[in-house]
Amino acid sequence: MNKDLTKGPVVKSMLLFAIPMILGDLLQQCYNIADTLIVGQFLGKTALAAVGSSFTLMTFITSIILGLCMGSGALFSIRFGQRDKKGLKQDLCASFFFIAFISILLNIIAYICLDALKLFLRVPHEVWGDMRCYLLYIFMGIIAIFLYNFFSAYLRSIGNSVIPLIFLAISSILNIILDLYFVLVLKMGVEGAALATVLSQYVSGIGIVLYTLLRYKEVLVIFKISYLKRERIKQIISFSLLTCIQQSVMNLGILMVQGLVNSFGTVVMAAFAAAVKIDAFAYMPVQDFGNAFSTFIAQNYGAKEKERIQKGLKEAVRISSIFCIVISILVYIFARPLMMIFVDANETSIILEGVRYLRIEGAFYIGIGWLFLLYGLYRALGRPGMSVVLTVFSLGTRVALAYILSSIPALGVIGIWWSVPIGWALADLVGLVYYKMNKHNLLSFSVVNPQFFTNKLNLSKCFS
Repeated sequence: MNKDLTKGPVVKSMLLFAIPMILGDLLQQCYNIADTLIVGQFLGKTALAAVGSSFTLMTFITSIILGLCMGSGALFSIRFGQRDKKGLKQDLCASFFFIAFISILLNIIAYICLDALKLFLRVPHEVWGDMRCYLLYIFMGIIAIFLYNFFSAYLRSIGNSVIPLIFLAISSILNIILDLYFVLVLKMGVEGAALATVLSQYVSGIGIVLYTLLRYKEVLVIFKISYLKRERIKQIISFSLLTCIQQSVMNLGILMVQGLVNSFGTVVMAAFAAAVKIDAFAYMPVQDFGNAFSTFIAQNYGAKEKERIQKGLKEAVRISSIFCIVISILVYIFARPLMMIFVDANETSIILEGVRYLRIEGAFYIGIGWLFLLYGLYRALGRPGMSVVLTVFSLGTRVALAYILSSIPALGVIGIWWSVPIGWALADLVGLVYYKMNKHNLLSFSVVNPQFFTNKLNLSKCFS
């Protein structure tokens, strides 16, 4: 099931590798979609607002773990392209211990800071009770999130994107079944929705761990202290930390916007909660295509296949652009019916606000599509620092404009919606200009030198 992306037709290789990742991430969204759908239809708008705000918070926490795993995965892919088996084993051991430590620390901090979140996120009093109950359960799944994403990153780095899909499919179906049972049969409310998600997360997390350890014996090095080398830990930190910063900054900006949205009351909160779920499904495929593209670039970078990198970039832009344009048209046309999937038809004010959001932000999905490709490109070329720069441009602009524009009485909450595509456009411009100006250096293959990490472990190299 492993796929060597340094060989074969470029477009076919990328698409065949990307499709399982796309399907897998769409299924992963079912964790929260199932919660939102069932909560919105059967528990009311207050519970929906609570689950929606919790989703934004969990996305931020998950992004830290995901960023670390993605950064390590890019390094695994380069090692795979180099055919450096020993280096791959040492990187596996170092990254596992490092990311496991961070995940445990995040879990502890999440519970310690639980009650402070009410003030930080500006959660209305009538929503906080349900939100707190939901978070008490949902935080239990942080370790499961680490297990699934770490081992998925390894499998994808060696060209296996099918197995992560299989485990997500199993757990997604289980999540829906448990959601219905806990909420509708046992009447457990938002606690039941959260518990269903957590149990399903552990099924996928533990399942993929067992499969990987049994199928790929080299992964057993994570239990061998002798493979834990100080210099490898340094390079993992150097490579993964910037990707983690990029992912967490991106979602911290979204979290700050969530706080601003919350200040507009329960109706806007509920509309935003439902609309971002539609967003997740709409542009998630291009996000996963960007991650698959990153693995393709990283393997070929390790193998020094310059022509395949250039051709892959050209074809990836074409594929992503076509998809985004089609999805934007569909979301614009069907915005109202899509909102009514998550919100009762009688909640007309919530539906109206959600439609406004989708028709403003959803018309410009091509902006986020290009941005995901740029993130993946710079991560694969050993320049994760540039992804941080792009994120700062995108989210910094978005947050600033959201607060500025929403303060104008004539715009109000619409100003928040318009800040999104503007941020995307600015980041895309910066990323494209940087690539044009530094194309030669980016494709010089300096990062594939094993000594690069031990001799050049400073952040400035990631920006040059």
